[in-house]
Amino acid sequence: MQHQDTIQLRSAKPSLIMRLAKWFIARQTPIFPQRSDEVAGFLADRELPVDAPVPPSFERKFRVEHWQVAGQKIVTLHPKTGPGEWHMLYFHGGGFVLPLAKEHWPILGAMVERFCMSISVPLYDLAPESTYAAQDAVADEAFAKLATGHDPAKIILNGDSAGGHMALSLALRQAANGGPMPGKLALFAPWLDVTLQDKAIEAVEPYDIMLKIGAVSTLGKLWAGDRDPSGPECSPLYASAEALSQLPPTRIWTGQHDLFIIDSRSFTEKLCSAGVDAKLYEYAGAPHVFMLVTPSRESKDTLDLFGAFLAE
Repeated sequence: MQHQDTIQLRSAKPSLIMRLAKWFIARQTPIFPQRSDEVAGFLADRELPVDAPVPPSFERKFRVEHWQVAGQKIVTLHPKTGPGEWHMLYFHGGGFVLPLAKEHWPILGAMVERFCMSISVPLYDLAPESTYAAQDAVADEAFAKLATGHDPAKIILNGDSAGGHMALSLALRQAANGGPMPGKLALFAPWLDVTLQDKAIEAVEPYDIMLKIGAVSTLGKLWAGDRDPSGPECSPLYASAEALSQLPPTRIWTGQHDLFIIDSRSFTEKLCSAGVDAKLYEYAGAPHVFMLVTPSRESKDTLDLFGAFLAE
């Protein structure tokens, strides 16, 4: 049963900028393989991924720090006035195999400017050159370090796509281990079931201009390594009600032309049934990780809602 006001349609039709963005993206070389039998070659033939550098303008606009945990790099953006009241730990998406893209920096910079918050961004090692264990290690150690110098109740975990998975999984590990918990959890188009089992996703696939079920689930199974990809450790959609009940207030943003919309709905319902303060915001016609199209009405609405979430 759907909880009243838990799932909200924020945009009944895509904005002109979003339609133009989708038209442009659909005509570019896909960043992900489109078929499952393309995945092995895609990973074997690629050059070693490199994260997009911090824009030069950020050095003037923000206080930029570079540090490391678990042998992996972290970039922190502070307002010029110093560390913010809120500190976000943000994990970029890319199917666990692609680096931070240049399109990530504008929305991160916008959140620092608008909300006077600090943001730490792990430039985590990628699969298959690295492993899920290394990705978990940088997430755990980065949060532990932040939580020693900043009130955990004022730390918000966030991420897009696979990064949303990383943020959520970090929170679940903290709860399971009895560690300090973040104050809030924000998820941008999170990848919640790496196997994409729900048959309802098939109806969305023709409208998704970036992701295809076979290729994405193959990537997820390869990333899972020696673990059960459909188990809660790999696919937090299947975490127990007891585990979910320990999560902080959670907000999710997903476009309706995104394969992950089906699991976002199911997960939001599970969170609410477990007693968590949770909401899902949907956007008609919006593609995967639409909020990175920062000039769009949809992205601006996402930031409006994010600001209201911080203020709650």
